[in-house]
Amino acid sequence: MSEGKGAMQRSQERPASTFNGYAFLFLWLGAIGVGIWRIIMFNTHGPTALGGWLLLGSILSFVLILTGFFMIQPNTSAVITLFGEYRGTERTQGLRWIWPWMGRKKISVRQNNIHSERIKINDLRGNPIEIACNVVWRVFDTAQAAFDVDDYRAFVNIQIDAGLRTVASRHPYDDYEEHETTLRSHGDIVNGELRAELNERLSHAGILVDEAGLTHLAYAPEIAGAMLRRQQAEAVIAARAKLVLGAVSMVQMALEKLSEEEIVQLDDERRATMVSNLMVVLCGEREVSPVLNAGTLYQ
Repeated sequence: MSEGKGAMQRSQERPASTFNGYAFLFLWLGAIGVGIWRIIMFNTHGPTALGGWLLLGSILSFVLILTGFFMIQPNTSAVITLFGEYRGTERTQGLRWIWPWMGRKKISVRQNNIHSERIKINDLRGNPIEIACNVVWRVFDTAQAAFDVDDYRAFVNIQIDAGLRTVASRHPYDDYEEHETTLRSHGDIVNGELRAELNERLSHAGILVDEAGLTHLAYAPEIAGAMLRRQQAEAVIAARAKLVLGAVSMVQMALEKLSEEEIVQLDDERRATMVSNLMVVLCGEREVSPVLNAGTLYQ
């Protein structure tokens, strides 16, 4: 973001200066005791100027101290402000106390789990797919979450959708040639990219993504049937390619073994016939029926 005129000022979390609430709890109880004592003295000896001031002071102290208490639970924080100015974040657990005119906004720093809606996007090859993800996130900078975005929870939801679209469009759904990273076959790589993308997008809001992973991945319904047939065809082609490579390797090994052991001497025509027969046996989908030739190859 440019640093020129109108650039947003980035916030940064810092500790707040608050007081131990239990000490002020004793003061509050003392104010109650003074008030009760003055009421008893008023009923017994009648009103006095000093007694009136003491009673008024105890009432004001009671109200002042009571309105300054607030509680911090585990993995919870309170953002402290003074007339709109950020004065720090309190993370100390237990009963705390601040001046009543200082604002307190509690923000949870616990982990949150979001399962995104299924969205339709185009993969790297332009095929429409449906995809969804699960994200575990938490607030790590309460000042940025409170002041740098309007609603950090809504901001997280929108950025998850945008980040998922960005990462999914970088890769194809599938690739039988295994030359590139795919959404279906390289889940760990894609999940790592998604987590990095979301952390980059959400860092300005004080949000840290601990885990991110795809939970749904499928072709869009309008092309699902056609892509299924394409997958089947590509799978058959890939399987046959490996089968042929294996058959050629076995034929070559057989010929080399026959030559090394001098079991039989084969001319070019006999060698070609043997190669043809072995390829039929190794690459055929059905069992072959052997045919015995009692004569020679040339008869």
